[in-house]
Amino acid sequence: MTPVSAQAGAARSPADRVAPGERGATRIADRVVAKIAGQAAREALAPLPADATGPYANVVLHHDTARVRVHLELGYPCDIGACCAAVRRRVVERVRELVRMDVPEVAVQVERLHLVPAPDADRGRAR
Repeated sequence: MTPVSAQAGAARSPADRVAPGERGATRIADRVVAKIAGQAAREALAPLPADATGPYANVVLHHDTARVRVHLELGYPCDIGACCAAVRRRVVERVRELVRMDVPEVAVQVERLHLVPAPDADRGRAR
């Protein structure tokens, strides 16, 4: 009589073995994707005013899909639409690149605008 473990090992051929990449599962937490999205938003924006808080994100994950909401503050005047579009593009790009998730939706919420003085405003008015 042969031991059970020897029978199980002998019955399995090399073709029956599971490839290393298919043996387990990887789960990425919501907060990890949110950190990546927040950092991507920072990368997309020009330097923020000194009193502005950095962008942050909320994420809802469903399988390999991430829905992202980014909250940010911008300097004013600026092209708000262009800034939001740049943030959307960068967030989608970085999340796909780093965690291999689809990002069908990136909602950008501008929380506050900070008045940024024009470069020549401190010189005063010339006559």
